[in-house]
Amino acid sequence: MPNHGLDGKVAVITGGAGVLGSAMAMGLAKAGVRVAILSRTASKVEQAVQAIESAGGTAMPLVADVLNQEQLVTARDQLLETWGQIDILVNAAGGNMKGATIMPSQNIFDLSVSDFQKVTDLNLKGTVMPSLVFGEAMAKGGQGSIVNISSMAAQRVITRVVGYSASKAAIDNFTRWMAVELAIKFGEGMRVNAIAPGFFIGEQNRRLLLNEDNTLTERGQMIVDHTPMKRFGEPEELCGTLNWLCSEGAKFVTGIVVPVDGGFSAFSGI
Repeated sequence: MPNHGLDGKVAVITGGAGVLGSAMAMGLAKAGVRVAILSRTASKVEQAVQAIESAGGTAMPLVADVLNQEQLVTARDQLLETWGQIDILVNAAGGNMKGATIMPSQNIFDLSVSDFQKVTDLNLKGTVMPSLVFGEAMAKGGQGSIVNISSMAAQRVITRVVGYSASKAAIDNFTRWMAVELAIKFGEGMRVNAIAPGFFIGEQNRRLLLNEDNTLTERGQMIVDHTPMKRFGEPEELCGTLNWLCSEGAKFVTGIVVPVDGGFSAFSGI
């Protein structure tokens, strides 16, 4: 598979030890990218690094919290000292919390504002801060690709996930805003785009979508019914889009949000 000039480039993947983040990191590594896995938990980071190295790729661990600027700066400096450059940032860190989700027995007035804030911090601020810290190093060289992770919940109303939805909608806006800002101020080599995954099975949503015997829950069945391809996505299916957005093949592409969703966003349900 052609790498379109990715070979030898350096990428940072925040949340790179998670289900989707680790798959995207592996996809970049297979294209010849040197991958830095950034996450809060050292043991999980090491596992992700070892998986890439076992597959013949090059990876390094970076232990940092995406909400801690000091830790992010330390991680950036460590990366630059080791590999000397940063070409790609994938902001895959994110998540949800129970109190920012409205269950069927609840209504919006049961929302925990505290948990809503925590989810917003994780998804929005946890993308903005790495973009500032690692993006600054890219901007100094006038070259770099930032890829944020949006969601179907940003584009369509999906019941329950109010905090997650609002924060991911903000990611779409920040992606476009940052794309314009960097291109105008730092030149055409600085690009910012986002991927909006459809429904994938991850650590946080597994029990919402699958029963213990791996049959579909009622909510899981509703999702499949509204996905024209009639299935959930596989994490590796994000890699083609990610690699393209980071490559020379997308050098005139900035400020877009690409759905990878099996047709979910196109389907009216009728």
